[in-house]
Amino acid sequence: MQELKQVHAFLIKTAQNHEPVVATELLRHSATSDFRDIDYALLLFDEMPEPDCFAWNTLIRALAETHDRPLHALLFFCNMVSDGMVEPNRFTFPSVLKACSVLTRLEEGKQVHGLVVKFGFSGDEFVVSNLLRMYVMCGNMEDSHVLFRRSVDGVDYMNKVMRDKRREEGIVVLCNVMVDGYVRVGNLTAARELFDKMHKRSVVSWNAMISGYAQNGYFLEAIELFHRMQMEDLLPNRVTLVSVLPAISRLGAIELGKWVHLYAERNKIKIDDALGSALVDMYAKCGSIGKAVQVFESLPKSNVITWNAILGGLAMHGKAKDVFDFFVRMERSGISPSDVTYIAILSACSHAGLVDKGRSYFNRMVNVGFVPRIEHYGCMVDLLGRAGYLEEAKELILNMPIKSDDVIWKALLGACKLHKNVEIGRRAAEVLMQLAPHDSGAYVAISNIYASSGDWDAVAEVRLMMKDLDIRKDPGCSWIEIDGVIHEFLVEDDSHPSAKEIHSMLEEISNKLNFEGYRPDTTQVLLKMDETHKESVLHYHSEKIAVAFGLISTTPKTPLQIVKNLRICEDCHSSMKLISKIYNRKITIRDRKRFHHFEHGSCSCMDYW
Repeated sequence: MQELKQVHAFLIKTAQNHEPVVATELLRHSATSDFRDIDYALLLFDEMPEPDCFAWNTLIRALAETHDRPLHALLFFCNMVSDGMVEPNRFTFPSVLKACSVLTRLEEGKQVHGLVVKFGFSGDEFVVSNLLRMYVMCGNMEDSHVLFRRSVDGVDYMNKVMRDKRREEGIVVLCNVMVDGYVRVGNLTAARELFDKMHKRSVVSWNAMISGYAQNGYFLEAIELFHRMQMEDLLPNRVTLVSVLPAISRLGAIELGKWVHLYAERNKIKIDDALGSALVDMYAKCGSIGKAVQVFESLPKSNVITWNAILGGLAMHGKAKDVFDFFVRMERSGISPSDVTYIAILSACSHAGLVDKGRSYFNRMVNVGFVPRIEHYGCMVDLLGRAGYLEEAKELILNMPIKSDDVIWKALLGACKLHKNVEIGRRAAEVLMQLAPHDSGAYVAISNIYASSGDWDAVAEVRLMMKDLDIRKDPGCSWIEIDGVIHEFLVEDDSHPSAKEIHSMLEEISNKLNFEGYRPDTTQVLLKMDETHKESVLHYHSEKIAVAFGLISTTPKTPLQIVKNLRICEDCHSSMKLISKIYNRKITIRDRKRFHHFEHGSCSCMDYW
């Protein structure tokens, strides 16, 4: 920028600074180069005696793309229109509409729409695609849909042979914007309907759908679409990989995750902070924390997001000491922690039962200027509750300066269940039923607390309440990946094609466990039934079925990795320790809270979870 100012000084000295071509080039470089100086560009613009449309457009675009200047872009455009000396062209409106999108100023956007019509650009696909994007970004899908249908002349073009290639490409852009819009507002049905009708799909529309499924919990659908994309000979790009990796992570599909990593390397896709962090997160959530660390060490580590990914992964695996060591490394490297960093640290303290250390880090976070979020308080409640400080955990919730949510009360309720505290548990359940009246978690948890204390009348009352409100307990579900295929199992599931072989393996496991002296912990079945039936229920928990399938589907000593949607029960936890010893297998289970690495008859959590 300094060199440009020197050139400007020379032009002033030689009286060339007002020549239109020279002035425009100076403006362009000061507004759009890598070393842009918007304030200097504004001074240059003010010196121009008669700025043309290109000069106005240059400044409007620069202001719209500068994070704290979109409002200035709108004001600048207003000056352009009110001045009346220069009319906006097709390159003016996209930048103005982008400013409206960033600011989510729908009313101003509608006024710009009026000017688009007034100046005759309502048929320009370049302008209309940006107009459509503005409505989408402002959350107005109703007007977006009307504009979209009008833009394709009310014709279901997907069923029409398109002869005009440029026209077809323009409509594909409009469709991409609409698909993205439906995804943004969570209407995946409408997004998929439009996506399936598209005669021609670009990588943008594929990315929008994959991301939409992954972000809304449809992980299998996201992966299925990712596979289908490749079958249609469309090459995934960096955004595709970043979009699908969270779905892979949630399902623990390590083989597919490895393929994505290899694909990025072979196709020379730059592994930047976003993709690198997604890969670290994927390996960590798929149970391969060693590989996660390896990928992390290969990254530039210049962004706190990357550090948060590895800290969160280590915390989930219960490696509290490593979390503290990496945190020290992060600070020494000059990277300042974010509030997300402290969530990872407090989570690590919770999994390890380090109450004093957790309190210390929480106080440190506050002292350096962070305002605790609900997630930080949630970690502290979980930490205190697991350690038995139920009264302190309850008081922390009641005295928080922010409104409590259902998640934080669930943490307290879970701790009450662990420590069989009926009094505080009942209070937590009552609050939860008000915050989330149709969430089964509160009803099931308080029912389990009553059952563990032998109060079957109270259990019956809660169950009747659930029946009257048509509230059903979330079924236990486990996933295991074998040869790149994800297999899903529910409690007492006999729907798998290999159900007969799985049943035989479960019988074998049961016999070998009994030989080792194992006896089912029927206290974990909080239903009023005879002991034999309780043992049968425990026998067919989803993670045990998944392990049995893994044992019959892999060669001896092959590690097994399982993902479970609920917290692993104490009986399954005890069983897995023995199974790992009997079959000489490393068994990794990721439950709703953390990882459990079973090997040689013990678990990495040291029976604290």
